[in-house]
Amino acid sequence: MSKHVIGIDLGTTNSVVSCMDGGETKVIVNEEGARTTPSVVAWTEKGEVLVGQVARRQAVTNPKNTVFSVKRFMGMKYDAVKAEAERMPYEVVKAANGDAHVDVGGKTWAPPEISAKVLAKLKRAAEAQLGHEVTQAVITVPAYFDDAQRQATKDAGRIAGLEVLRIINEPTAAALAYGLDKKGSEIIAVYDFGGGTFDISVLEVGDGVV
Repeated sequence: MSKHVIGIDLGTTNSVVSCMDGGETKVIVNEEGARTTPSVVAWTEKGEVLVGQVARRQAVTNPKNTVFSVKRFMGMKYDAVKAEAERMPYEVVKAANGDAHVDVGGKTWAPPEISAKVLAKLKRAAEAQLGHEVTQAVITVPAYFDDAQRQATKDAGRIAGLEVLRIINEPTAAALAYGLDKKGSEIIAVYDFGGGTFDISVLEVGDGVV
């Protein structure tokens, strides 16, 4: 069992990993020393896989093999996201089961497989800072994610070598982070200025419940 359970915000544009340290949440820096990791994965002509900032830097010169915003296709059927898929510089295809997959150099990848590479990078960063293997995580998702999208997120964690203990709604995580559940009963609004979408959620909190 992990000595630490890490918390991950697997974002459309950027991702963050953190852990509890002395009763406080501490954001873990990645291998480049940054607190956020671009949710970008790329394949070079030599077959090398790039993740994060290094992948983003070469996106302009390697657009067809650089995948970003794949969170939009997690657990989604191709027909439901066809219009958006056609706007991407990389190729989004319809899998045999109807899901939206990504074709890179003739090989088809499911969105969880691509997101897993981002999660694996965050996992390595956590292990480097904590000094031991990390095998368990809690991952946040948008409140509007359906069961298929949540399962796809769990699958990404599993592929990355993480047991996902819980999937938490992003606005709920924000409320918990600021201890709003410990105050008196009240109704709060949580604004999420995300890289992919801008969301607002209304929550009733109090007495340890959100």
